[in-house]
Amino acid sequence: MKARPVRRIGRRFPDYGWSWPTGQLDQLLKAALLSDEGAAAGCAARWLDENDIDLVSFREHRLLAAISDRFGRKLAGHSAYPRLVGLQKMLWTKSRMAMREAEPALKAMADGGVDIMLIKGASRIALNASAQRGRVAHDIDILVRPRDMAAAFDILRDRDWQIASGVSAQYLQTRLASLRSMNFFKGRFGDIDLHQLGYDGSQTSAEDDLAIWQRAIPAEFSGVAVFVPSPADRMTLAIAHGGLDAHTHSDWLVDCAVAIHGGDVDWDVFLDIVGRRGLAVPAAVALSYLAFEIGVAVPEPTLARIFEMADRAGLSRWSSVLQAKPRTDFGGLVWLSRGLAKQLRLKRKKGRLQQEPPAKAWRGRPAARKPQAAPAPLSFSQAIACPQATGDMMLDITVRIIVPPVRRRIEMEINAGDDHIARLRAMAIRRSGKERVLHFRGKVTLDGARDALTLEARPSRQFREWNDEATVAAYGALPFQLLSAEFSPVG
Repeated sequence: MKARPVRRIGRRFPDYGWSWPTGQLDQLLKAALLSDEGAAAGCAARWLDENDIDLVSFREHRLLAAISDRFGRKLAGHSAYPRLVGLQKMLWTKSRMAMREAEPALKAMADGGVDIMLIKGASRIALNASAQRGRVAHDIDILVRPRDMAAAFDILRDRDWQIASGVSAQYLQTRLASLRSMNFFKGRFGDIDLHQLGYDGSQTSAEDDLAIWQRAIPAEFSGVAVFVPSPADRMTLAIAHGGLDAHTHSDWLVDCAVAIHGGDVDWDVFLDIVGRRGLAVPAAVALSYLAFEIGVAVPEPTLARIFEMADRAGLSRWSSVLQAKPRTDFGGLVWLSRGLAKQLRLKRKKGRLQQEPPAKAWRGRPAARKPQAAPAPLSFSQAIACPQATGDMMLDITVRIIVPPVRRRIEMEINAGDDHIARLRAMAIRRSGKERVLHFRGKVTLDGARDALTLEARPSRQFREWNDEATVAAYGALPFQLLSAEFSPVG
């Protein structure tokens, strides 16, 4: 039977060409990807003529690194060439420093029997070390098997990697089974994203979670034995992570093109993954752009099948096309529509792997009456003496906090050694910046062996440096005075 011809792709919503890169982003991508050297160099020169490297965002910087790597001294006649070379060297140095910070932790994982799969930019570098000149990888994304998540987490924690979210290690240890990924950083450049699943909660497939490891390829990264995804998996992971993100970063399209140019993509496997993961629409946007605008050799039967799958996606097609459209093209209506579509996806994305244990936080409210306690120095941590009892009890806590004049979250935790007991949260909606007396109430389980619990202030986010007053005011841990802590029977 003769294969059906590939249909034309339109540039009007909701067809996939509506979400293709446009304008200066399209120009940069063509400079990086067009096979015609002269046409690609012309795109690069026109972009440099029309833009100031110092004024564009990190999205453009990532693609400029690829362009600098491709053309080298062929652009030496352009006035922007020295700045382009300096930018590439700076990005390369940051990537290399990030790798250097990560190497000891990765080696410890490998030595401890943890299988490590590098994904996204790091996987290209593991396959081809010279790719580091043109592929920015300031964060190292690693995928481990769910059975190894706790071991990998302990290795990072024990080597002083900081949890970016601001919660304690004790808290995260109780949630490891329900977290798909978490971010850690160390020093000025160390940045590791630890994943136990390669895709988010809106793209789940239990069968493919196993198959990605079966298809994985052994490789080496800075002397550490690792795995990288198969070419088909590298493409679908790039599309899954970048294809619905409004081209916040667009070098994922370069990653797809590199995988295709390698000539060993199993297109049947690719189609199977796309179907299982619900990625037909962003795949249709990506592959139609690469095939029709860049000239990448995507097999026609694959394109026809992808378009057929995407065309049958129903209303989710509209949602995905909205989310794939470059952010620089947003008008007011598109912005609102895309925002709604993204929120619906994020709601699905947060689907937890396992509810163990319940993670409901104690909510702080203004105290009905202030305990009679003399003002005392504020601290970031305070012990709460435990009664000699076992079983469930209610704990009422009242604290005095000086809140900065910003709208922000107030975060606290109760821990006991390596055990997490409770998370306490409140909101400072008004910008008055005055003293607050807050009351928290929740249930705790006593084992009769603990002498005390520890109430500690937590930042709502972590930063590498805390030398900016505005950052500290908005996100830093808030010192407090413990005014009272009372245990009572449940009921």
